[in-house]
Amino acid sequence: MRYCSVASASSSAAQNISDLLPDLLLDAIDRAIINQLQKGFPICERPYQEAAQSLGISETELIQRLQAMLDDKRLSRFGPLYHAERMGGGLSLCAMAVPAEDFDEVAVQVNRFPEVAHNYARDHDLNMWFVLATETPQRIDEVLKEIQARTGYPVYNMPKKQEFFVGLHFEV
Repeated sequence: MRYCSVASASSSAAQNISDLLPDLLLDAIDRAIINQLQKGFPICERPYQEAAQSLGISETELIQRLQAMLDDKRLSRFGPLYHAERMGGGLSLCAMAVPAEDFDEVAVQVNRFPEVAHNYARDHDLNMWFVLATETPQRIDEVLKEIQARTGYPVYNMPKKQEFFVGLHFEV
């Protein structure tokens, strides 16, 4: 699997996300922060302070470490996951068949759309898969047409039929 971002990183199927990151990139505290905050973030008046206390560090250190990991791309994102549909938005899984020689350029073009998330290369005829999250359900079709026009390749829309909750956690 290859993650298709502007700062592209390649990997084979790793059993532990740590296998993807050299030990030099994350110290024990950074690893503890990532492992703990994947499981949830406090909802209270001082959530960073509460999270920091459970990690045995200060609120300031937690904020600084999170910002440093975002700045140097060890973390691609830190924030809540929203249920777009419950908020009146649209959400869909999409795929494209892109020739290998055009793949990187098409990935850059697709990733320029703010509605695109989780763009991955796959070993399949449909070799680029991504999620669209839009402010309205109608915007899904609009973005699909815009991506097709910009890239010259068709985009296959695969809206969900049924939702399943998967408690995903990457131990680092």
